Amino acid sequence: MSATESAFPIDLKKYRKLTLDPSKPQLTAEQKSTLLYNIQLLRDAIVLFTATGAARGVSGHTGGAFDTIPEVCILLSLFEASEKYLPIVFDEAGHRVATQYLLSALDGHIPPEHLLHYREANSKLPGHPELGLTPGVKFSSGRLGHMWPMVNGVAMANKDKVVFCLGSDGSQQEGNDAEAARLAVAQNLNVKLLIDDNDVTIAGHPSQYLKGYDVSKTLEGHGLKVYTVQGEDIDALWAAIAAVVTYDGPAAVIAKRLMAPGVADIEGSAHGHDVIPVKAAIKYLTSRGYPASVSEGILNNIKPSAVPYLYIGSTKEVGANRVVFGDAVNLVLDTLSKEEAAEKVMVIDSDLEGSTGLKVIHQKHPEVFVPSGIMERGNFSTAAGFGFDANKFGVFSTFSAFLEMVISEVTMARLNNCNVLSHFSHSGVDEMADNTCHFGINSFFADNGLSDVQSWLYFPADPLQMVAVIKRVFFERGLRFVFSTRSKVPYILKEDGTKFFGDGYEFVPGKDETIVEGKAGYVVSFGEMLYRSWDAVLRCRKEGLDVGLINKPTLNLVDEQTLRKIGSSPFVLVVESLNQKTGLGSKMGTWLIERQLTPKYGYMGTTKEGCGGLSEQIPHQNLDPQSIIMKIKQLSN
Repeated sequence: MSATESAFPIDLKKYRKLTLDPSKPQLTAEQKSTLLYNIQLLRDAIVLFTATGAARGVSGHTGGAFDTIPEVCILLSLFEASEKYLPIVFDEAGHRVATQYLLSALDGHIPPEHLLHYREANSKLPGHPELGLTPGVKFSSGRLGHMWPMVNGVAMANKDKVVFCLGSDGSQQEGNDAEAARLAVAQNLNVKLLIDDNDVTIAGHPSQYLKGYDVSKTLEGHGLKVYTVQGEDIDALWAAIAAVVTYDGPAAVIAKRLMAPGVADIEGSAHGHDVIPVKAAIKYLTSRGYPASVSEGILNNIKPSAVPYLYIGSTKEVGANRVVFGDAVNLVLDTLSKEEAAEKVMVIDSDLEGSTGLKVIHQKHPEVFVPSGIMERGNFSTAAGFGFDANKFGVFSTFSAFLEMVISEVTMARLNNCNVLSHFSHSGVDEMADNTCHFGINSFFADNGLSDVQSWLYFPADPLQMVAVIKRVFFERGLRFVFSTRSKVPYILKEDGTKFFGDGYEFVPGKDETIVEGKAGYVVSFGEMLYRSWDAVLRCRKEGLDVGLINKPTLNLVDEQTLRKIGSSPFVLVVESLNQKTGLGSKMGTWLIERQLTPKYGYMGTTKEGCGGLSEQIPHQNLDPQSIIMKIKQLSN
């Protein structure tokens, strides 16, 4: 029997149901004992099953869900006692999804042993909660800042209920939460926030990178009733929650605690935000008295899996374009003195410097780097404001999914003729265990100006092209958007085996690049789909089908010469991982028709919600080489 097919070794049936009455804010000895028992039971379960994500290489998040278990146990005790509460544990922090999966198991919607498939592909336990996917999950969450405003609306629709929302000092940095606070106070909504204030986000500690930020003072300033307590003091925590429940209007409990309290290897550190390492989980569970069969027997027998495939047309060597972006920026900054760089360039982070390539800029060129919080809209506009001067350049970066959050700011930056280079990593769907809410598939939203202005959308195919793109466009004026994936990509090879973007290559904005000519028709691709398309094209060519391949690194500009060439061929197939509704494929057909070019036309892109996991996402969307080959053959018939 495999590790994940065994029974869940922590018996969740031992959870002790409890009822609590907020009119009695002091716990009895028995109530306290029961709460502490439940908290420890569920925290142990969180450590065990989230660590399976580390074991199978799909990452995850342990600390946040671990932190808020005391609040969750108290809420369950309130729900058990009265129907005046809406029995949903809304949570601003979608990455704390382990809480929702644990609640689903406690309620009997999924068997507890299924928790051992946390974030595994096709397990229906992805990296963020998705309503309608996982049995028992009652809402979708995952983009910070969206949940509290939604909970306000839920409260308006359920005026006779008390509505709770778990929050965090990270999610409270979002501007949406300030708007939600004002509305909650103005309408005197019966919304109660339970906020885990652990002073940890992905990039570090808000008390260090965002000095002056204080959750309690912020919410008090908006007019909420606020109680600040030590979150690990269960008596104080219950008294505060009882107080906000009986308070007429919006109120918040700010629970101060270290991240992952009591978990030796990650307590209080930014590492606690991520998934607990297997060794740390085994160490913790052993210290809790669990036998080796519970921890080592399960976690050491779960191994990473991948979809095996030997690509042709690209190297076995891979590189992370999202990291190379930062290296490429450093190459540009290295040509300036420190004083000149500080005068001319400003790079602002949104708590993702380690994920989007900015960390190496922070380390090598601190004179241009500004650490900032989870405030994408404001940070983008700040970068734009720096670039309001024609000779200054702002640099902004976040995940591609969050591009959708800054569209209005993009418009105003364009109208103000600002110079901003934006890097949106985690584009497409490849290796997106965080799943649908984090898919970066609407990149063309950035090209929202009128026809009399120009923005540039660039999606390099490999690390060498990323460097070439950045060196070429860094000091160009206007809005420039560069995209990369979470996944690593191989280097594109010419037919003679040399690197396509190696020595002698020069990137030209707006120019499409012919990887290989073809008489039967052309595939057009870019980014991480280029090496997959190249594999499919080469295999077709081996079968005698003379298919060509075009790389389109500038997504939104028409290369008239190339468009006429491919439009005069028998077929054109666009292959991308962007949204099929909004991506390149949705536009290129129009470009062809406008020029009276009428080849057979097809386009492949992302069409459905994700399956979780990593490399499984591409074949799940039917974007693997074999699917591309099938489409090529359909169009060539």
